[in-house]
Order: sequence, then C-alpha cells, then structure tokens
Amino acid sequence: MALRRDNLNMVGKLCVIALGMFAFGYALVPIYRHICEALGINVLAVSELRVPGAPRTLPANTQVDLTRTISVEFDTNTRGPWHFKPAVRSLQVHPGELTTVMYEFQNIQNRTMAAQAVPSYAPKQAAAHFNKLECFCFTQYTLQPGEKKEWPVAFVIDPKLSKDVTTITLSYTFFEVGGKVPAEPAVEVVPQARSVEPVRASEGAV
Repeated sequence: MALRRDNLNMVGKLCVIALGMFAFGYALVPIYRHICEALGINVLAVSELRVPGAPRTLPANTQVDLTRTISVEFDTNTRGPWHFKPAVRSLQVHPGELTTVMYEFQNIQNRTMAAQAVPSYAPKQAAAHFNKLECFCFTQYTLQPGEKKEWPVAFVIDPKLSKDVTTITLSYTFFEVGGKVPAEPAVEVVPQARSVEPVRASEGAV
C-alpha cells in the first residue's frame, strides 16, 4: 500500500515538472523578444524595429542604379514547326534591378518533341554583365503533341556595365534535340544510250 502511494506521488511530481517545462518553453519566445527589444540586441533586420502605429517599410535596394535605364529586347528563333515567344518584346530596366520575363512554348507537331534553347547577346560585351538567376536555357524539355508550357527568365544587369550600352538584345534559339534529319532526296540516274560507231566500208571489206 505504501509503495503504491509513493508511486502515485512520483507520477504527480513528474506531471507537474512536465507541465512546467511546457509552459516555460511556450513563454520563452515572447520573453526573448521582449528582452531583445528592451536591450536592442540580436535584431535580425531593421524592419523588425517596429513603432506602434507606424507603417512597416523595407529598406531600399541600394544596388539599383536609378540614374540609368537600359532597354532590353527579347528575340526568339525556332528551328522546327513550333511556337516560341516571350510575353513582352522589350522592357526598360535599371542596372541592379531584378526582372522576370515569361516565355511561352508550344509543340504544334503531332509527335513528342525534346528541345532546348541557347541564348546569345548583343552587343557581345553585355554577356558578361547579364546575370540570369533563373533560366530555361541549356536544359532539355520534353513536350507532348500540342502541349504548351511557360518558363521564366529572371535576370539582373550588373551596374558595372559600360554606360555606352543603352540597349541589350537577349536572343534565344529553340531547337529540337535528337530530331530526325530528313534523308536527302534520291537522285534518279538515267542510263545513257550506248553509241555505236558506224562501220567504215574499208574496215568491212575482205
């Protein structure tokens, strides 16, 4: 009987300890936040220092050069009977500004197609300063007959690009991978008539 009572007391103490630990863990986050706000330490971003009633604002991206505007033109080429086009043909962007453009692909053939795109730039000096953060280029995609897809291109133009460059053309060539190459047309050979020289009278005489 005494052993049972001791066991019950032990279970009760363990339950109280477990509840206390749960309550402490639950209250730890707001306690930690209040301490950080009071001491002004361990703040991850300036935007976390919020004043009651004041609108929350994010710091401006100082890497964007608002004094310059570059015209980016989007050109597409296809090798094969399918549709490939950008959502817009041109954009005005600032160096350092993140920009995203969608491209649309559609297989209008009656067979499955595996294809990929290769980019090029004009002028060539812009290639080293045209940084793509997301791109479908150099990746093979498989499209079923009639299937349509959209893929993004996210890019940033390096502010170190020469100020003489005011227009950049981003061109993509979309071509089929492993496509069947049509056989060369067969050339019909017409046999030439065999010519027989006439026998001379002197050669036929005995």
